Amino acid sequence: MTLDTEVSSLKQVPLFREVEPSRLKLLAFTSERVHFEAGQKFFSQGDEADAAYLILEGAAAVLLEGPQGAVRLALLGADALVGEMGILADQPRSATVTAETAVTALRIDRGVFLELLAQFPQIGIAVMRELALRLEQTNQQLARSASAGAQ
Repeated sequence: MTLDTEVSSLKQVPLFREVEPSRLKLLAFTSERVHFEAGQKFFSQGDEADAAYLILEGAAAVLLEGPQGAVRLALLGADALVGEMGILADQPRSATVTAETAVTALRIDRGVFLELLAQFPQIGIAVMRELALRLEQTNQQLARSASAGAQ
């Protein structure tokens, strides 16, 4: 895939729509296109947060390991960003992410991701909105689980 094709793909992602093409070209150049087969892990809960992944094609499940086994928190598709929470919190991975189908993703190194946030506040705001939405969805799931357990 050419650099121009990568930039074109990145322009389709809501997170990067406001970023100028020259910066997207740099992002595409400094990132790595990776492929995962169905069932293959991007990373495991507890791993070091060394990169974020932008899913370009396919679907990935976010799993939380618990005493009763893995609980699926979300199923993410194209244009979803995963792995950013550990980078932002400077903490180990809080969940395991596994390819549900064959996935093509862009692996964005930790340093590149942090630099992108520093240079483009609108990307930081978009990431915060996404994290707030995920938190709200998790809260709703917890509330449903608690009310089902109380009955």
